Amino acid sequence: MQLIEDLKDFSAPEYSVVTSGTFDGVHYGHQKILSKISQIAKKKGGKSIVLTFWPHPRFVLKKDSSDLKLLTTFEEKAQLLEENGIDFLVKIPFTKEFSELTSDQFIRQILVDKLKTQKLVIGYDHRFGRNREGGFDYLMEHSHEYGFEIEEISRQDIENVGVSSTKIREALAEGEIHIANDFLGREYSITGFVKDGDRIGRSIGFPTANLDIPESYKLIPADGAYAVRVRVDQELFQGMLNIGQRPTVSGQERRIEVNIFDFNADIYNARIKVEFVRLLRKEQKFGSIDELKDQLNKDRLQAIDILNQDRTT
Repeated sequence: MQLIEDLKDFSAPEYSVVTSGTFDGVHYGHQKILSKISQIAKKKGGKSIVLTFWPHPRFVLKKDSSDLKLLTTFEEKAQLLEENGIDFLVKIPFTKEFSELTSDQFIRQILVDKLKTQKLVIGYDHRFGRNREGGFDYLMEHSHEYGFEIEEISRQDIENVGVSSTKIREALAEGEIHIANDFLGREYSITGFVKDGDRIGRSIGFPTANLDIPESYKLIPADGAYAVRVRVDQELFQGMLNIGQRPTVSGQERRIEVNIFDFNADIYNARIKVEFVRLLRKEQKFGSIDELKDQLNKDRLQAIDILNQDRTT
């Protein structure tokens, strides 16, 4: 897949099959649209193009958007789109000025003039242009002016999948990782850098890597202990992860700490990826360090059982 960050550098293919949207999470519903444009492009001997906007429009248009947490960073989204067979990802810088484009201006300046769109595929509820004035009805009414075909993924097709980014965010906020993963069609993940910690975990026999997530908008699941897989330099390990304030030992700021099983390499400052498999338990305060250690041993055994079962299914 080729990433296009400036349309001035883009040379449109002879037959462009285009869809547009934020595609946060690249979940099953999105994948239905992506599969459609890839199929059409292959059939027509053309190329599939995803037009997306960054930063997320709400970060630009809403005065207080700190409550919005995204399922994917731009890098993660690009990787997932590539895995779904997309040929070109066009990244449009979303600004207040861009948001003022009318539907007609957006279609003519971007879809027609820059992308040379031959076929546009959109979801039933997709809106575009100033004040979200454009949609499928508008496109059909003016299609003779633009010179490209339009196809809508029906409401029934999308709702039959039963997936939305909002539903996934709600599941993650409750720690319902299994539901989020079912909707996503993969394991929800976070990627960050290992930073130095206070080494309390090491002192009780459970050394942890403290994870720093640079993107403040990235959604972190609910506080609790999780069975996880950890990717370090493309190598995959089993582990368990805790999100929370560690009330038994400190009760300080919220932290993300992962205990990687059978692993003792120095990975400080390394970039690692954590894939969430299942919630083990919600975070809790124990009466003593010994009680905490007993529970961590139980968590480890449960995590190993879950991860081994998941690997064989």
